[in-house]
Amino acid sequence: MAVLTMVIKSVAATRILVPSKGAAYLGRAKEKPMLTHIKFVSVPTRDQDRALAFWTEKVGLRVVTDQPFDGKQRWIELRFPNRVDTGLVLFTPEGHESRIGTFFAGSLAADDVRATYEELKAKGVEFESEPKEQPWGTFAIMKDADGNQFVISSR
Repeated sequence: MAVLTMVIKSVAATRILVPSKGAAYLGRAKEKPMLTHIKFVSVPTRDQDRALAFWTEKVGLRVVTDQPFDGKQRWIELRFPNRVDTGLVLFTPEGHESRIGTFFAGSLAADDVRATYEELKAKGVEFESEPKEQPWGTFAIMKDADGNQFVISSR
C-alpha cells in the first residue's frame, strides 16, 4: 500500500523556535517551541458514516475516537498509518455547512504520488486531476465522499 501522510503547508505549521539571543526579549526558554504540531484538521461532511467509510476503507486511515458529540454529530478522529501526531476529524462545526464540498487548505503527502493515485483510483476514489509534474514536485487532486478536494503531493 502506498504511504499517505498529512502535511499542512503553511506558516502556522512551521515549528516556531525562539532564537537564543531573543529568548530574554520574548520571555521564552531558549529553543523551546511554542507550538509543536497540528493535532488535527477538520474535514466537513454531510454524512459522517459515509465519510468514515471513505477515509478508513478507501484511504486507509484508522479510527482513534468515535463518540457522541452534541446529539447531532459524533466526534470522529482519524490518524494516518504509522503517524501519531496529525489527525483528521470528520466534523462540521455548526454554521459552517457551506464548507462541505470545498477545497481543503492543506496538502496530503505521499511517497509516490503516481502509485497512490493508481491505488486510490482502483478503490473508486474520484480525482479532479491526474498526477502532474511541477518544478516543486508531483501532485494530484482527489475528492472525498462529500466532494471536498485534497491535493496529494510529493514530500
